[in-house]
Amino acid sequence: MPLSDLDDEDYPAYTTGRAAELLGVQQAFLRSLDTAEVLVPHRSEGGHRRYSRRQLGVAHRFRELFDDGHLLVSAALIVRLENDLAAANAEVAALRTRLGEK
Repeated sequence: MPLSDLDDEDYPAYTTGRAAELLGVQQAFLRSLDTAEVLVPHRSEGGHRRYSRRQLGVAHRFRELFDDGHLLVSAALIVRLENDLAAANAEVAALRTRLGEK
C-alpha cells in the first residue's frame, strides 16, 4: 500500500474489528449503522466492511449522540445537518476568498 493511501482520510484502512476497537464499541454497533444506511462502509473484494478515518469520525459522532440519549433517527438528522452546515460554511469561505474578503 503506498504511503499516500495512509494519508488519505477516505482510504478504507480499518476492518470492522479494528474500527470497533479504536472506537470502544462492539462490532454490532458498526454493523447497525450500516444496516440503517447512515454509515455505509467500503467493501473489500471479499465483501468485508472496511472503514476510513473519516468514517470512524462519523461513527464516533453517532456514538456521542447515542450516549447523549438520541435515537438513531435523531442522531442521523443531527449528523446530516452538521455536515450540511460545514459544507455551507466552506462554500461561504470559498466565495469570500474569491471576492477578496477576509
